[in-house]
Amino acid sequence: MSHLMNTYARLPVAFIKGEGAYLTDSNGKRYLDALTGLAVCGLGHAHPAVAKALSEQANTLLHTSNLYEIPRQAALADRLAALSGMDRVFFANSGAEANEAALKIARLHGHQLGIKKPAVVVTESSFHGRTMATLTATGQRKVQAGFEPLLTGFARAPFNDVAAVEKIAANNADVAAIFVEPIQGEGGVNVPDAGYLDALRRICDANRWLLMLDEVQTGNGRTGAFFAYQHSRSLPDVVTTAKGLANGVPIGACLARGDAADLFQPGHHASTFGGNPLACAAAHAVLDTLARDNLIQRAAELGQRIQGGLRKALAGSNLLKEVRGKGLMLAIELNEPRPGLVQLGLGAGVLINQIGDRVVRLLPPLILTDAQADSLVAQVAALLQS
Repeated sequence: MSHLMNTYARLPVAFIKGEGAYLTDSNGKRYLDALTGLAVCGLGHAHPAVAKALSEQANTLLHTSNLYEIPRQAALADRLAALSGMDRVFFANSGAEANEAALKIARLHGHQLGIKKPAVVVTESSFHGRTMATLTATGQRKVQAGFEPLLTGFARAPFNDVAAVEKIAANNADVAAIFVEPIQGEGGVNVPDAGYLDALRRICDANRWLLMLDEVQTGNGRTGAFFAYQHSRSLPDVVTTAKGLANGVPIGACLARGDAADLFQPGHHASTFGGNPLACAAAHAVLDTLARDNLIQRAAELGQRIQGGLRKALAGSNLLKEVRGKGLMLAIELNEPRPGLVQLGLGAGVLINQIGDRVVRLLPPLILTDAQADSLVAQVAALLQS
C-alpha cells in the first residue's frame, strides 16, 4: 500500500529524466511532452540556464524568510512590473496562493469603499485553485463537492458574457471586483471574444470595481504575449501568475497597480517561502531566456503552425468540431466522446491532457522546434483517428 494520500489518479508511468521537449521514463521510453507539467516547464526540461542559476544559488543561499530584504526578489519584482505595467508584487509559492492574495486585495478594496460584505464576480467553468477561497471562486462544481460550507462573497456569471456582468453591476451594490481568466484553461481552453476584457474594464471603471485577472496558466509568454491581457487594450488592476515563471520551481506572484497596489500593509499577508532566493534565481533565468531567445514571439508562431497543421490533418473528418487557443495554449474539441486518449498517447509516446471526453488540451514548451511541432501534429492527429 502506498503511504501517499489518494489525491491523484496517477498514470502508470514514472519519469526519471528530461531534456528539452522530451521526457524519459524508468523503462527508457522517450515521450514528446505536450503538457509540460501543466504549463509549467515553458523552457522544457533540464534547461541549462535554469540549471546553472539553481546550482549557483543553491551553493550561495537558499532561504532567509521575508523578515529580511531579498535582493533577487526585489529585482524580480522590478522586472515583472516593467513587463506588466503593474506597480507592486507579492510573491507566494503557487497560483492558488497568488489568487488568495488577489481575493484578499479585493476585500480590502471593498471595505475601503464602505462595503461591509464585499463580493467578487467570478465566472462559470473557471478554475482558480483548491484552497477554500479559490475553490469557492472556481466555477466547477466537481472541485467544490464535499468541501461545503463554501465561502460567501462571490457572484457568478457565464464566461464571455458581458451582459450578465452588467446585470450584476446594476443589481448588486456589494461587488468590489471581478476575477476572471483571460483564457479559461482547466475549463477547456475557452477563448473569449476579442473585446471581452476591454468591456470588463469599462464596467469596472464605471462601478469602482477592481479588474483582477488570473494568469496563472496564461502568463509568462504562453499565449504569445507575456500576459494574455496584452492582446487587449486594457490593463487590469491586479494580475496573478505562477506556473511558467520559474520552469518548475514553486513560485507565485500577485501584481497590482494604482490604489490596489497599496492596499496590503505589514501584517495583512505573508508567505514564509514566497520569493526566496532559489525560486527568484530560477525566475530570473526564465525571464532572461524568454527575452534572449525571443520565445514569446516564437510561442505565437508555433501556435499558428500547430493549429494550422491540426486543421489540415483533420480536414474532412466528422470527428473535429474545433481547434482553438492562443499561442501554445491549445485545445481540440471533438464532435463525439473519445475517452482514453491520454492513455493512447502514453502508448504512442506523446503526453497530452484531456478535459472531459471531448476536449484534448495541448500545452507544449515554448522551445519546440518546427520539426517537433510537426511531429506533435502528426502524433495527435493519428491518435484522434485511431
